[in-house]
Parts: sequence; C-alpha cells; structure tokens
Amino acid sequence: MIIRVRQVAAACALGAALTACGAPTAPRAARPAPSATAAPSRPPTLAPGPTGVTPVFRNGPRTDGRTVALTFDADMTADEGARAARGERFDNPQLIATLRALRVPATVFMTGRWADEYPLQARSIDRDPLFEIANHSYSHYAFTGDCYGLPTVSEDRMRADVERAYAAFRRAGVTDAMPYFRFPGGCYDRAALKALTPTGVTAVQWDVVSGDAFATDSDAVARQVLEGVRPGSVVVMHCTRSAAPATERAVRTIVPELREKGYRFVKVSELIRSADGQR
Repeated sequence: MIIRVRQVAAACALGAALTACGAPTAPRAARPAPSATAAPSRPPTLAPGPTGVTPVFRNGPRTDGRTVALTFDADMTADEGARAARGERFDNPQLIATLRALRVPATVFMTGRWADEYPLQARSIDRDPLFEIANHSYSHYAFTGDCYGLPTVSEDRMRADVERAYAAFRRAGVTDAMPYFRFPGGCYDRAALKALTPTGVTAVQWDVVSGDAFATDSDAVARQVLEGVRPGSVVVMHCTRSAAPATERAVRTIVPELREKGYRFVKVSELIRSADGQR
C-alpha cells in the first residue's frame, strides 16, 4: 500500500508554494568572479566507448549511497504546433511548482520544439539551481526505425537535429544546457551513437520506467517507481500535461516515500560524476 504524506505542516507548505507558482522565480545569485588560476567548471560526461561512439549512461553506482535521479522528458514533436495552437498543453508548470515546493533536484530532457513553444518556462527552469536542462532532440523524431510510431530522422540529419535543439535553448535564454542527450522513445542503435559522436554528448537512458505516459492512475505510477528504484537509479517520467496527466500527483507520493527510505534526490550530472569517479 502506498503511504501518502501525513504531516499537515508539509501539506500546508506545499499548498502555499503551489499557490505562488505563477510568480516568477528569483534569478540565480551572481557567481563570484573566478580567480586567475581557477579552472572553469565543466559538466561531467563519460568518455566515448571503445570504438569512439557516444557513451550511454543508464544508472549511477549502486554502492555510493542511496541516491536517485528523477528525470522528466519535456516532449513536443516538431509537427504538433497546430495542436498547441488549438489549446493542447505540452507543458506542466504545476509539476515544476511541486518539485520546487518539495525541494527536489531534477533533470529535464527538453526538446527544442518545446523550448520554442514555452521559452519563458524553459528559461525559468534553467535559472533555478534545483534543475538542469538536457537535450531531447529538436523534433522528437526517432533516431531508429520502428520506435513507438514516431517519425524518423535520417542518419545524416541526426547531429543537426541535436544541434538545432541547443540553438532553440539559446533563443529561449537557456544558458546552462547540459551535454546530455536522451533519444526520443529511448530508441537508438550503433549508427545513431556514431552519428552523435561529434556533438560530445553523453546519451542518458534509465533503469526505472515510471509508466506515466498517458497514465491516469497516479497511484499505479507511484507504485511502479517505488518498486523499481535502487541506489543510483535514473527514473524516466514526463513533463507534459496532455500526455502524462498523472505525473504531478504521483510525484507527491514518490518523493516522501523515497525520502522515508533514506533516498537523496540528485541531478543526472551528480550520478554521472559519481560513475566516472569509479571508473
């Protein structure tokens, strides 16, 4: 049985934060100027594979404490503009507000098309130190054939699609996009990994599927996550109201349950840094 949040004080704090979710977030505090000898900080990445292809990361170390990364795919396919114009919502500001209220770090894998549609939200997520933005392609077209019915990107256009997403992030005002890439649908093959090698990204998969896509039962989503998480897990969820309407409610259950079990939430970058340190 899933145990829900019991403390009234916590619920009140969450409610107050959600009430204010429409207010703009405060800008990041100015960072001190680096000293003349300080090296610039670079996001951790994995080295290319033995044959020089893009490395793939699925989970962090199992023995490095109880850490878990919640990741959220902000999906919007390149040809869905007409649906957005008719009022379909591919964003989920309530989910982002809940993560903020619960103080949960997270990694958002964003398509460039999503950033074009919701530039203010993209910029707000980027400026919040709780979050990091990573690349989920521009088009959300598949990088292999037969991938959940998605249209496909030809091999000679794969690199350009990834770079186009980073360009969309810059247009939206995103300045700290991470060098991580999630394949649409999670579908890839060796040809796709080879095509992306020049971009320098680390491909990020997952080891826990939340099952939130098109789900309406938040308890079932929460149960699937809670039963699957292990130390170092990467959980895949979605930040899309129309395609994942139960996700925000599931998060309200997942977070306190995992914290009660001793888990600490981290971004993907922290898991990659830990994994790279154990190589």
